Amino acid sequence: MRKFLTLIALVLFTASAFAQTQWKVDPYHSSLNFNISHSGISIVNGKFQEYTGHLTTNDEALTDANFDFNIKVSSIDTSVENRDNHLRSADFFEVEKYPNMTFKSTKILATGKPNEYLLYGKLTIKDVTKDVIFDVHYGGTVTSDNGQKLGLKATATINRFDYNINYDPAAAGIGKDVKIVAHLQFAKQ
Repeated sequence: MRKFLTLIALVLFTASAFAQTQWKVDPYHSSLNFNISHSGISIVNGKFQEYTGHLTTNDEALTDANFDFNIKVSSIDTSVENRDNHLRSADFFEVEKYPNMTFKSTKILATGKPNEYLLYGKLTIKDVTKDVIFDVHYGGTVTSDNGQKLGLKATATINRFDYNINYDPAAAGIGKDVKIVAHLQFAKQ
């Protein structure tokens, strides 16, 4: 009987050690932002208003975390309606043909600095999927009356031409490099 109880305890401990925690992005406390140079003298900022995101962790640790995001491209917002409409057109995102942009992680590695990680994944914009690496700062977790929350900031720079966003091919007016800055808060499910 004692061996049986020891075996049960070991199974329960092993199962809890491999327990995965599911998190869902909280859009009220998150933002998906980007910026790009304009005419080589200024920066245009924008964001996407509609998106969903899920994170799977082993307990609260980001090691072996899995990220999955879907962004509704038509929700682009640069605070200028005419520019937003142009960005939705075939010159840029072709939202009628390609309504979503996605990101799926492939791995995450600690950098050796406290709370700093490299998040590897596949970013799909229009009809193109490319590898991208985000620098991630893990803000930690907090528990309140609204449950447990996890926060992080992720940044990366991509070349828009890699994703067939070829308007202004000389990049004289609109830069080629787009900086992505995601401030994310996840709610434990």
